[in-house]
Amino acid sequence: MSETIFALASGPGRAGVAVIRVSGPQSWAGLQALSGRADFIPRKAALVDLKNEDSRETLDRALVLPFKAPASYTGEDVVEYHLHGGRAVVDAVLAALAGLDGHRMAEPGEFTRRAFENGKMDLTEAEAVADLIDAETQAQRLQALLQMGGVLMNLYEGWADRLKRALAHLEAEIEFPDEDLPQEIAPEITADLSAISQEMSEHLNDNRRGERLRDGIHVAVIGAPNVGKSSLVNVLAQRDVAIISEMAGTTRDVIEVHLDLGGYPVILADTAGLRPDQIGAEGQEGIESEGIRRALLRAKTADITLLVFDANAPEVDAHTLALIDERAVLLENKTDKDGAKAQIEAALPISVETGEGLDALLGLLQEKIEGLIGRREAPALTRRRHRGCIEEAREALVRAQTAALPELMAEDVRLAVRALGRITGRVDVEDLLDVIFRDFCIGK
Repeated sequence: MSETIFALASGPGRAGVAVIRVSGPQSWAGLQALSGRADFIPRKAALVDLKNEDSRETLDRALVLPFKAPASYTGEDVVEYHLHGGRAVVDAVLAALAGLDGHRMAEPGEFTRRAFENGKMDLTEAEAVADLIDAETQAQRLQALLQMGGVLMNLYEGWADRLKRALAHLEAEIEFPDEDLPQEIAPEITADLSAISQEMSEHLNDNRRGERLRDGIHVAVIGAPNVGKSSLVNVLAQRDVAIISEMAGTTRDVIEVHLDLGGYPVILADTAGLRPDQIGAEGQEGIESEGIRRALLRAKTADITLLVFDANAPEVDAHTLALIDERAVLLENKTDKDGAKAQIEAALPISVETGEGLDALLGLLQEKIEGLIGRREAPALTRRRHRGCIEEAREALVRAQTAALPELMAEDVRLAVRALGRITGRVDVEDLLDVIFRDFCIGK
């Protein structure tokens, strides 16, 4: 980290204001070289004329905001250049920075990586920065802000601190058997490990709400040919994303569209009409066969399925009926047509053509999503990496509770601490010594 890095921190393209961030030991020297001034005060903005160091050509009149380590985003000396947002201005300042000694263009994510390496944030908070940048809905934004605020770090480090204390007591019992240590250490440790493993189980048993919220809730529209699936997708998306035709088999692949439904990210999928008798066909029918196979696969993997029936059909489609489960929302379309009749008591009557029942459908869908996501205020797992490490830690604690020897119990607790440390990026057990000497008067 001896190099000074710089990059455009705001979005590319024409804008009212563009921000270039510089971080590293030469950032203040670079500011002095471009401005010809040395009277800058940390965390106080200044209006300066930026000039090329060699030609002294004026680049822009800019607002600069300098920071001194460690009181900055990265923990290093930092300077932010707030420029006029024209492309020529930005390119000229970037080129001038590239010509300064010790300066280079930053790699993707390098500012946040330096913040992590300098102890300004842990890995869960760093991941939350990326999630906040990528957030497209209100719910995603709130979840990212909670994680960036340290809710996951506090939870995982809280578990790690409790485990380190238990491990310190075990190590003391192993290493200093002749000392006057409390007799009730082992039962207390076992009780603590049991409590922590139970808390981990409850954290893992969250219906994957955090991952669903981060990646999007998958909703599949399923039904027989010509029941109005593509029309429904187009209406919900408020644009034409799927081709509509009276000809059966028009939709031959899964078509996805991303929606913001009540602040929740939804990936809505239009699928081929269910005609399982076509599966295995060849030629042109073989293309439809593959589409039907993909539709059935999407029906199995979706978080929510919208099963669409035709209220004018002479009988209920048995293939769609067979897909009813706890994930399903049943819809009867074309209720505005002559001869329409309710065929399924639990189905919501709708008409894609007239808009009848669509508001009720949106409300029902949002209610279904809220049931999947659950309470937003509780810390939620947002990545498979976190889930895998916590599962590993819990398994180690379960083994520790039945270990035949203190040494085996200590090793499993140590593995659990390391698994938690991989989530936050803070794998360190040296502070066990502090706990040992604080809790026991070793060598009294």
